[in-house]
Amino acid sequence: MLPKIISKKLPGPKTKAVIERDKAIMSPSYTRDYPFVIAKGKGAIVYDPDGNSFLDFAAGIAVCSTGHCHPKVIKAIREQTKKFLHISGTDFYYEVQLELAEKLLKKVPIPGNKRVFWTNSGTEAVEGAMKLARHKTLRPNFVSFIGAFHGRTLGSLSLTASKTIQKRNFYPLLPQVVHTPYPYCFRCPFNLQYPSCNDLCIEYIENCLFGRVIDPESVAAIFIEPVQGEGGYIVPPVSCMKKLRSICDKFGIFLVADEVQCGMGRTGRMFAVEHFGISPDIICLAKGIASGMPLGGFVSKAEVMDWTPGSHGTTFGGNPVCCASALATLEIIEKQLIKNAEVVGTYIKSELNKMKEEFEFIGDVRGLGLMIGVEIVKDKKSIEPDPKLRWKILYDCYEKGVLIIGCGPNMLRICPPLIINKKQADFALEVLYSTFKKRGL
Repeated sequence: MLPKIISKKLPGPKTKAVIERDKAIMSPSYTRDYPFVIAKGKGAIVYDPDGNSFLDFAAGIAVCSTGHCHPKVIKAIREQTKKFLHISGTDFYYEVQLELAEKLLKKVPIPGNKRVFWTNSGTEAVEGAMKLARHKTLRPNFVSFIGAFHGRTLGSLSLTASKTIQKRNFYPLLPQVVHTPYPYCFRCPFNLQYPSCNDLCIEYIENCLFGRVIDPESVAAIFIEPVQGEGGYIVPPVSCMKKLRSICDKFGIFLVADEVQCGMGRTGRMFAVEHFGISPDIICLAKGIASGMPLGGFVSKAEVMDWTPGSHGTTFGGNPVCCASALATLEIIEKQLIKNAEVVGTYIKSELNKMKEEFEFIGDVRGLGLMIGVEIVKDKKSIEPDPKLRWKILYDCYEKGVLIIGCGPNMLRICPPLIINKKQADFALEVLYSTFKKRGL
């Protein structure tokens, strides 16, 4: 199925009416890229109240992994709602939560016996991982990366270093967090070239931070997104990830992989960290795990997650309806969508790289699977970010029936549902090309 715009001008009158109602009573802190209102969705197609249909290349920020209203997911949700909606996994037991844990833990790339704690969201998963790391190591401090997005609650926000607006007026945050440069080869913070740089951005942690800023014996964990999300869909070199693992081993520091956005098949592997041949100590999950139902969690070795009853808890985390949705999602991803993400993602990236050769304002195309970023610049020589042009491109695509969102100051974020097919990919690529052509004149 392909999208179709029937309104003479977007947004249509019914869509405008919803937006006006929203402006009057909803928090102005929400960021809205352009005036799209969803009325319903099916697969990779979404509809606004005026009957216009759009190809969803945002997937609710990489959440709707199986598309909108996948019949197997809907069936699982309906069946669970007939049984019970809530009982609190902190205080009681229920099998659907346990069954999901058993199936998921077989896939998590952490060796040995493992345990999981279920949450409602990604930021809660990160907060829980922070608490677990402190509890087990008895160390107070953390290291995170510049460009990182780990959440907006105060603990995870302390790890976040994506946009200053996210922290403005919320200080003081946790004082025991130090940020270090991410392996961002297109914009190397040290103005070097890979691989002759010898992974200086990671060496910097041991040689500079641990030598001058923070005692490594006081660091409980280093948090990293195996593919950085909000920071710009940045894929680090394999050597950098391996070196980071070695540093954590050397100083007894937990390596925490935040897979909230890059996990659950999005990169063409079940977990993005699998691309790098390393095993983290803790993995944080959410977003695509339950096809849009609110669920998150963090996983570690059993001997790490050995805290006593009452050390950590939740009322709604691991909700039975969300777990039922996640069980269906996990089955669909594993059987059908991981390979599709790899194949269709590779195709989209290849076509975008061809466009990169033609257009001066496309500085870089990068990503894994269906997690692809296009960096918009003023020109290839200066590679100065061009956020204004990025926003114009996003709006142009919306008017032509393709929903794309941004990340970082100047990135196009390509993260469609993992069910996307080649025909739909070609439609989106044609829209992008026509938009680039228009803006390149």
